[in-house]
Amino acid sequence: MQFQKWILGSRSPRRRELLMQLVTESAIQVIPPLEPDEAGFEDLHDLTGIQERLAEICRDKNEDVFAQVQTADFENTLLLTSDTIIVVERQAGFFVVLGQPVANTGWEQEVRDWFLEDYAGKTHRVITGLCLRSSAKTVMEFSQTLVSFHEREFVREHLDWYLSTGESLGKAGGYAVQGAGSIFVKRIEGSLTNVVGLPLEKLLPFVS
Repeated sequence: MQFQKWILGSRSPRRRELLMQLVTESAIQVIPPLEPDEAGFEDLHDLTGIQERLAEICRDKNEDVFAQVQTADFENTLLLTSDTIIVVERQAGFFVVLGQPVANTGWEQEVRDWFLEDYAGKTHRVITGLCLRSSAKTVMEFSQTLVSFHEREFVREHLDWYLSTGESLGKAGGYAVQGAGSIFVKRIEGSLTNVVGLPLEKLLPFVS
């Protein structure tokens, strides 16, 4: 089903740019959630629990934005909220969600540890949850991409330079696949746009 208007409940310019690959700019209205705080993942180490928490975050964002919208104008409108997380497996069956490095004196070491211990020579998951609301119904969708990094020696050789760019700041998991962080990526299995922040394949049924 095609929608005449899309409400993007996100502060991310990357998500807006991605959505504009499917929908004309004039059809998109950006209304970020008012509540900046989100539930965390620190207490969750299984994939089922992590995905349930991700769905909760996306639904909460959707409710926040929907409360800001005039419901009388909601016909032929799709409200989209989403969240993307990086999940690494540190031991068999023990998963950890990596957040955004905090801009303080210790962020470089935190990201260095992620790259050398969690990424180098390994495969991690990028999971996006999508909450899509129309006047008819609200649905949740998920997209998972497997990202494999080059071996430890390659990562170590180029890591100091990458940290010096500062690209890690503000990025979930400390890297941007659409930026300089792409040099570390050996293989991607699944949606590339999911890793950037919005899996366009999941939105195709709503635009055609």
